[in-house]
Amino acid sequence: MGKDYYAILGVQKGADENELKKAYRKLAMKWHPDKNPDNKEEAAAKFKEISEAYEVLTDPDKREVYDKFGEEGLKGGMGGGPGGGPGGPGGFHFRRPEDIFAELFGGRSPFGMDDDDMYAGGSFGGGGGGFPFGAFGGMGGFPGGGMGGMGGMPGMGQRRPSGPVKAKAIEHKLNLSLEELYAGTTKKMKINRKVKGRPQEEILEIAVRPGWKKGTKITFQEKGDEDQGIIPADIVFVIDEKPHPRFRREGNDLYFTAVVSLADALCGTTLQIPHLDGTTIDLPIRDVIRPGESKVLRGKGMPVTKEPGAFGNMVLKFDVKFPRELSDATKQQLRAILPSH
Repeated sequence: MGKDYYAILGVQKGADENELKKAYRKLAMKWHPDKNPDNKEEAAAKFKEISEAYEVLTDPDKREVYDKFGEEGLKGGMGGGPGGGPGGPGGFHFRRPEDIFAELFGGRSPFGMDDDDMYAGGSFGGGGGGFPFGAFGGMGGFPGGGMGGMGGMPGMGQRRPSGPVKAKAIEHKLNLSLEELYAGTTKKMKINRKVKGRPQEEILEIAVRPGWKKGTKITFQEKGDEDQGIIPADIVFVIDEKPHPRFRREGNDLYFTAVVSLADALCGTTLQIPHLDGTTIDLPIRDVIRPGESKVLRGKGMPVTKEPGAFGNMVLKFDVKFPRELSDATKQQLRAILPSH
């Protein structure tokens, strides 16, 4: 059996981002290796597991695959995920636990904070202000290094600078049309950064995969400003969907409202639906269309990113347009033709 990420964080399946952050912060406080000098190996393993669970459940792309296929599907090759750099066994990119920790605690150590401070993201309890993440000396954090240690944690009060601090990730929205998300596209994004005080332009290339959803994150590691004493921030692009004039998207499904006249609704017609791929779907309607009725076209929705060759559905909703006025003669004709019950 694979890992139950919801159970690891102690949240329900429908947990939102705020609930996930709160759960992560509480557990990260408990299992940070610096807070467990007597069982560093176990704490490091738990800390990594908590970080992995948090990253999967806060990433819509990873979470969708996990909910369908579990950890085995996520890491066992159900398709590669977005990311700037090498990913896990299944192609997903996972960030370092210490980077997630630094991001969630704003580059500060949480040790000495009370619960209200921790969940509100406030300053440290007890006065004196905060100090950078990793600013502990001696113990080395994870076995083999990677996070700053706390020199024996005497009274939880000794704070000594050590390695550089990683700057908080910088997020940018990447607005894409449904056509681009249907077919996939390549976007070149120009960023301006400083490298040792000198301005520099760089082009980051994003290969958008067919079917990516709103909220998908593409991370370019350490592409922020480079300066002495800090580790450059990650640059993160977050997918957003532009409103579409014809379609509304829900998950992998597309919703389309077909406007038909009363005559076509009663007598039949052939609908012509312009699809996102540039083709036209010809749909003969032979049955009487009732107001508010809907019809599902299987496999005519958005591509499913993690299942190559699979597509969602298109849901047609019919809007029957009734005439506003009828002459007396027309009414008599209709009464003679139409059934009375």
